[in-house]
Amino acid sequence: MRFWVIFAIFLYLFVGTILAFVAKRGKSMSDLEEFFLARRTLGGVLSALTYSATTYSAFMMIGLAGLTYTGGVGSLGFELTYLAGLVLIVWFGPKFWEFGKRYGVISPAEMLGRIYGSERVAFAFALVCIIFLVPYSAVQLMGIGYSLDVMSKGVIPFSLGIVIAATVAIVWSFTGGMRSVAWTDAFQAGLMFISSLVALLFIVYKGFGGFGEFFGILESNYSQYLCVPGPGFFKLSTFLGLTVPWFFFSISNPQVSQRLFVPRSLKSLRNMLWGFLIFGFFYTIIVILWGFAARALIPSLDRPDLATPTLLSLPIVPPFIAILVMIGVVSAAISTIDSVLLTLSSMVSKDLFGKLPEDKQILIGKLSLFLLTGAVLIFAYMRPSMIVLLSVSSSAGLLSLVPAIIGAFYWKRSSERGAFWSIVLGAFITGVLFAFKINPMGLMPGIWSIIISSGIFVLFSLIFPLKRRERLKDGALREEGLGYTRGGLSGPDKG
Repeated sequence: MRFWVIFAIFLYLFVGTILAFVAKRGKSMSDLEEFFLARRTLGGVLSALTYSATTYSAFMMIGLAGLTYTGGVGSLGFELTYLAGLVLIVWFGPKFWEFGKRYGVISPAEMLGRIYGSERVAFAFALVCIIFLVPYSAVQLMGIGYSLDVMSKGVIPFSLGIVIAATVAIVWSFTGGMRSVAWTDAFQAGLMFISSLVALLFIVYKGFGGFGEFFGILESNYSQYLCVPGPGFFKLSTFLGLTVPWFFFSISNPQVSQRLFVPRSLKSLRNMLWGFLIFGFFYTIIVILWGFAARALIPSLDRPDLATPTLLSLPIVPPFIAILVMIGVVSAAISTIDSVLLTLSSMVSKDLFGKLPEDKQILIGKLSLFLLTGAVLIFAYMRPSMIVLLSVSSSAGLLSLVPAIIGAFYWKRSSERGAFWSIVLGAFITGVLFAFKINPMGLMPGIWSIIISSGIFVLFSLIFPLKRRERLKDGALREEGLGYTRGGLSGPDKG
């Protein structure tokens, strides 16, 4: 068993690395648009798969399965809230895509900075993303570390597992940028979906005798897990605290929103969205049922995050099934890590050092991949908190970006100061609430993040409105038919 685990891991890594190198064949990696956005040429299917793999990470088979194990069916509502939040892509997706295409922006931070005509808005956006996405990336490494440790029975311990995963992520990102990441994402999206589906079918029929018997056991022995708040975990305040960050995930998390720049056409963008909706719905159902299976077969786990690895170690699970799922978990995690690293490095090069020549920006972006990976490794090695709560806390911090994003497109009175201070103060206050575990009025920090940053954004925009010159630029921009509400651009350009 140990031999086959190690063999499967190296086979997976070998295939993925070959794909990464094939993807970059004949492409220059000294161009910002090519390295970070694959020159905006991805088709709908490839865009949907990279979007899916980037979004669904180790959080699903490790975190969401563990959350279902703990809280029951409320986890389904929690995760479906994310899919409901994709209505935001209907509104913002075409705007992001057209703005990126017309003005040549590389990152969501650069886009917002240019709409507001402010370098410090882009800088603040990028810095907040780096601060909150490092722990989110650490979650992915933790998922891999737990899985490999349990499956290999200690041959690949937690610390070695996270080092292997981090190394692979940075190699794939560094090799061919977005193009390599997209190809390996497509490969990994297929692995994570197929492995989880095959494993679920096997567990249900081998462990319970079929879906009828499975649901019958849940109804008879675990009926409290089939309602909300279940065994008590999903109180209203908890549910809101978890789901609000998830609803805005598609525009608040830059590794996801940057994917809106890469389709080659609006038709490809629409196909990406439909493909992701189909993938996401069925993958969510599979993982929820997987969590329920773990509750029925191993009801006394101390750590919910170990539900999936422990389930795979049961005697009823053949080694090849367990290994397949393990590779699926590793795939899900690495596909998210390399996407986050690539997005953060694009913001480091473009939004923190954007005044430098392009060749210097590329060099800084590539070097930052190593520094960011080191920070993620250190954080993962500390093994903080329950995986699902750590994921949501990171997304909650990024909620401070949402009011400025919405206001940039839909509120003509929004101003640069409103955007900057809502991002800075909103993120700082959210971080303090999480650090000291403060929940004012019983509401989790994610709720306060959106409330506080929205209040600051509106207040500062009203107190410090646009100057006459900025209003004139704003009007000129809207006359171009883009529908944006900010000044900072006086006409199309690629600079």
